[in-house]
Amino acid sequence: MSKTIRLTAAQAMMKWLSVQMTPEGDRYIDGMWAIFGHGNVAGIGEALHAYRDVFPTWRGQNEQTMAHAAIAYAKGKKRSRAMAVTASIGPGSTNLVTAAALAHVNRLPLLIVAGDVFANRRPDPVLQQVEDFDDGTVSANECLRPVSRYFDRITRPEHLLTALPRALRVMTDPANCGPATLAFCQDVQAEAFDWPVEFFEPRVWHIRRPAPDARELDEVAGLIKAAKHPVIVAGGGVIYSQAEQVLAEFATKHGIPVVETQAGKSALAQSHPMSFGASGVDGSAAANTATAGADLVIGVGTRLQDFTTGSRTLFGDTATLVSINTHGYDAAKHGAVSLVADAKVALEALSDAIGEYTSAGFDAAARADWLRAVDVYCARPDDQAAKPTDAQVIGAVQRASTDRAIAMCAAGTMPGALKLLWQPAQGGYHMEYGYSCMGYEVAGGMGLKLAQPDREVICFVGDGSYMMANAEIATAVMRRIPFTVVLTDNAGYGCINRLQTMGCGGEPFNNMYVDCNIEDQPQIDYVAHAGSMGAHAVKAANTDQLEAELIAARSRNIPTVIVIDTIAKDFPGTGLETTAGDHGFFWDVAVPQVSERQKQRDRFVSYIEQISHQSRLN
Repeated sequence: MSKTIRLTAAQAMMKWLSVQMTPEGDRYIDGMWAIFGHGNVAGIGEALHAYRDVFPTWRGQNEQTMAHAAIAYAKGKKRSRAMAVTASIGPGSTNLVTAAALAHVNRLPLLIVAGDVFANRRPDPVLQQVEDFDDGTVSANECLRPVSRYFDRITRPEHLLTALPRALRVMTDPANCGPATLAFCQDVQAEAFDWPVEFFEPRVWHIRRPAPDARELDEVAGLIKAAKHPVIVAGGGVIYSQAEQVLAEFATKHGIPVVETQAGKSALAQSHPMSFGASGVDGSAAANTATAGADLVIGVGTRLQDFTTGSRTLFGDTATLVSINTHGYDAAKHGAVSLVADAKVALEALSDAIGEYTSAGFDAAARADWLRAVDVYCARPDDQAAKPTDAQVIGAVQRASTDRAIAMCAAGTMPGALKLLWQPAQGGYHMEYGYSCMGYEVAGGMGLKLAQPDREVICFVGDGSYMMANAEIATAVMRRIPFTVVLTDNAGYGCINRLQTMGCGGEPFNNMYVDCNIEDQPQIDYVAHAGSMGAHAVKAANTDQLEAELIAARSRNIPTVIVIDTIAKDFPGTGLETTAGDHGFFWDVAVPQVSERQKQRDRFVSYIEQISHQSRLN
C-alpha cells in the first residue's frame, strides 16, 4: 500500500511546485506573485505561508502588472524558468486577462492560479461572482480560456494530480509554450486529501529540441543552395533556443545577411558584420532593401507578424519564403515552405546539408550607410536648451551605457525607434511587441532585473504608458530591485497622434492633451509621483544631464526614474511613412473609404494602391 500525506489542495499545489526543477538544479517555477482577496486568501494564502521557506511569495500592486513582471522574468530567462501568479475571484482574476493574452501572443510561460467560485455552490452567489443565467458552470474565469494555452478548473482536490503536470508540460513545450490557467475553486483550495507521497518527488523538466523531418530538411537545403541572394529573418525563437552563436556562425559561413524582428533583436550584436538591423515597418534601409531584393527569405523562430512583413508587402513577388519554427502553425504562415524544428538544431543540420555554399554576395556598404544614418539621428543635440527627439534620447542612453545594458520597452513610439536605432550587444534588448501592451514597461523592467541581476536594465516608457501602470515601482523599492526608468514626456499619446494624422490622413484629436478639447492642460509632476513611491526620481533638462543621471543610477539599489521632456516629432523609421523610401515600410492600418475632407480621401487612394501589393497567401 502506497504511503500518503494529508494536505489541503492548496498546500499540495505549493509543495509540488517547490520541487519542479530545471536541469541546472533550480526551481522551474521561481515563486508566486500574489494579491490576496476572498477566493485565494484562506486556501492559497495559507499554503504559501506554510511553504514560504522553499517557495517564495512576491507581493505586487496590481494583478496585471504582477503577471507582466512574471512574464518578463520568463523572457529574461529565455523561457528556461517561469513564475506563477495568483489572484482572487472576480476582478482580481479578470485583471489577469490582458497579461495572459500578452504571454499567449509572445509564446511565453506563465502559471495563473485564479480564484474561482465554490464548487459546492452552497453560498452562491458569492461576492464578485459572475453568474450566467443559462449555464451554471460558467464563472468570470471563462475570460481566461481564449488567452490560455492550457485551461483547467479544479473542482476536486485530486484534479491537481493531472492538472499540475499538464500545465507545466505546456509551459515547457517549445511549440505550445504559453500561459497555463488553473481556475481553483475556493472551497476546494481548503479541502484535505490523502496525496500519494511519490507525487512530491522532485521532477526535472527538460525543454525538448525537435529535430527536423528529413524530407523537409532536404527541401529547404535545396532551396538555399539554389538561392543567390537569401536573407535570414531572426525571431525570438533564436533566443529561446539559445541559438545565437549558431546563427552567427551560419550567417558568416554562408554569407547570408540577418535582419531581425522585435523579439529577435540582439540575437546578433549590432556590431556583427552580418547584422543588417530591423526588418519591416520599423525597419532599416539596409534590412528592408536586402529583404525586398532577396530570392529566398528564411524565417527562423518568427511568427512573421505584420510589422516584420510590412503587412505582407515586403517580400518580393518572386521570393520563396522558408519558415523554421517549432510549431507547424507558425511554420506554415504566408504559404511558407515549412521546416518544423528547434532553431539551433535546424541551423546546425542545414549548415551540414548545404556544405560550403555561400550566397552571391550582399551589400555591406548599405549596412555601413545605415549605421552612419543612425549616428546622425541619435547625435547629441547642438541646442541643449531645446526638447530632444526620441532618437536623441536613445542616443544619449546609448552613449551612457555599457555592453551590459539591456534596453527594454513595450508600447508607443519607442519600440519602433529602439528597434531601428538601439545598437545592442548580444542579449542587450528586451521588447514586448507581440501584444504591444501599454503598462508592461515598469513591471517588466522589474521582472527582467530579477531574471538578469548582473545586467543593467534600462526601461524606456512614455508618459502615456507610465500613466497606465506604474505602481510596481513601489514593489521594486520595497524589494530593492534596481533598474532605471527613462520616462519621455511628450504630453500625450504622441505615437498614435502621428499614426492618426500622418498614417491615416486624420486630424489631431484626443491623443495629445492639447487636442482633447480641454481648457487646462494637465501639468503632471512625474518626478514627485515616482519619488512618492520611494524611487530616486529626477528631471533631466537635456540629453547631457540624462547621460549623467544614467551613470549615477548604477550605484543605487533602488529604481531610478529619470524624466525628460521630448518633442513629438516624426523621424525616419517610425513606420508611418507611406512608401518604403530609404527607411521603414508600409503598415496596413485601415483608412476610411468615405470622408468630407480631401486629405482623408487622398490618403484612401494611396492606401488602396499599397494594399494591392499584399500577398494573399495564408
